[in-house]
Amino acid sequence: MKKRSESDPGRYDVGDLLGLGSHSVRKSYYPELVERIEQLEVEKNRYKWLFEHALHGIFRGDLKGGFLASNPAMAEICGYPSPESLVGSIRRLREQVFYTIDEFDRLRQELLDYGKVVARETRLRRAGGEPVDVAITLLRRPDLGAEVVEAFVLDITERVQARRKLEQLNIDLERRVDERTEALQNANVGLRYQIEERQRIEQDLVVAVNAAKEANLSKDKYLAAASHDLLQPLNAARLLVSTLQDSPLPKRENHLVQRIHRALESAEDLLADLLDISKLDQQAMKPDLVYADLEDLVGVLAEEFEPVARNASLAFRVRSRSAIARTDPRMLSRVLRNLLSNAFRYTSKGGVLLAMRRRADLLDIEVWDTGVGIEPDKLGDIFTEFHQLLPQGSGGREGVGLGLAIVERMVRVLGCTITVQSRPGKGSRFRLSVPVETGRSVSRRQERDVAAPAVDTLSGALVLVIDNEPDILLSMGALLERWGCRVLLAVSAEAAVEQCPPGGELPDAILADFHLDHDRTGCEAILAVRSHCNVDIPAAIITADRSDQCRRLLQALYLPVLNKPVKPNRLRALLTSLVARPLSQDL
Repeated sequence: MKKRSESDPGRYDVGDLLGLGSHSVRKSYYPELVERIEQLEVEKNRYKWLFEHALHGIFRGDLKGGFLASNPAMAEICGYPSPESLVGSIRRLREQVFYTIDEFDRLRQELLDYGKVVARETRLRRAGGEPVDVAITLLRRPDLGAEVVEAFVLDITERVQARRKLEQLNIDLERRVDERTEALQNANVGLRYQIEERQRIEQDLVVAVNAAKEANLSKDKYLAAASHDLLQPLNAARLLVSTLQDSPLPKRENHLVQRIHRALESAEDLLADLLDISKLDQQAMKPDLVYADLEDLVGVLAEEFEPVARNASLAFRVRSRSAIARTDPRMLSRVLRNLLSNAFRYTSKGGVLLAMRRRADLLDIEVWDTGVGIEPDKLGDIFTEFHQLLPQGSGGREGVGLGLAIVERMVRVLGCTITVQSRPGKGSRFRLSVPVETGRSVSRRQERDVAAPAVDTLSGALVLVIDNEPDILLSMGALLERWGCRVLLAVSAEAAVEQCPPGGELPDAILADFHLDHDRTGCEAILAVRSHCNVDIPAAIITADRSDQCRRLLQALYLPVLNKPVKPNRLRALLTSLVARPLSQDL
């Protein structure tokens, strides 16, 4: 036999391939071969380690059969404890591993057509039958068999779940967007309706505001008519009652006359308050600002309320001081008169103090009383309309709650301020702060109409009365005759002129109503009589018109004015001053 080292004739050995002789082969072939084998063993172990520890599943399989080899990761993906268990259990990839046969057939056909399938997402079947989502890459190995393949498998369960969750979120988001869009569309429809409704309401408000403005303009006319039409009969009644008061009557009838007098006085005050509050709210009452001595003004009020204090058995003290203010004396007197009236009305014992205190460039005029006081929670309401300090039947002459409302508005018009402090059961203090002037003086009044003149002062005086109301003419005539006057009555300027024939006795004074028939005025009647007689006969206007326009007109004509209802003592004082003036022959 030949030795192993001997070569057969005609057969190439490794040495022949390397171009070595048999001797060289013996010396160098075996060490190189051993080294090469060792290298191959190292590579084999490295690839085996990578194969066994790879995170991806790796397998070799026959598409017509089962697994030929598998790594642990592939076994784990398919739910088997080991690669051996996986390879031993799977006999048919088509039915046992792929979740659907149709998906396997599509992958097989694509693999046969193109030789590979890269990163295709599919579903495999785990050992328990549940699906697992994977991404699989297949490569054909025709060198190992017609349908032998090698595959790399990645478990993408979390990725698929995240994608499905994202898809669900997108669906939910789209649904919410649709719902929100529908809600916005509905809201837009509702908003459009609200805008249209608001526009309609605004148009209605504009119409209502215009109607209110027209009503306010008409209200002045209605109030002017009310001041004339309502006060005219009230004036006649007051004059008749005054005539009865001066007549000798039995005690019972005299008591009834006094009650009628008080009732008429209350009605007069109410009408005057309503007219004033309306003019103040309409900003139709403008102050006539002049420099006035407040000490003189307070002195007049003190004299006016002394009889009130005496009749109520109350102490009344006045502390005054000289001060000059640019104000409307008429409105300021009205404010203080209302405060004093309330003080006496709600004080049953003790007294009232009217004091003036200088404080820098302000003068505080304070009205103190020892009356019932005001509850702290009511202090903020006392200046509102129709709010009474006391409930009905609590004593004192009851009003309707307009006095302090008028005070608050007039104080605002005059640019002053008013504050109040009160203790229930102890009394109240109202403080009116008036800005005063420094270094200025005004001439003080030398005489005041503080008391009614004696009846015989007017005895024999010839008085011409002009009024378009017959009842007032008769009432005025009766009252003046009671005072000893001789009276001429006329309902118009023409009738008044007829009462003064040429060469006849001239009237000592003229009392004329402002509003006469046919839109004529008492001013025109007075001028007609003066022109006819060619004498500046002393005259005065008696009117129910309390407007600023009327007052300014009469001031411009230098005609004294007396507002209806006429108070008899004021009428007698005015008439006495007129009769005492000498007739002027300047006309």
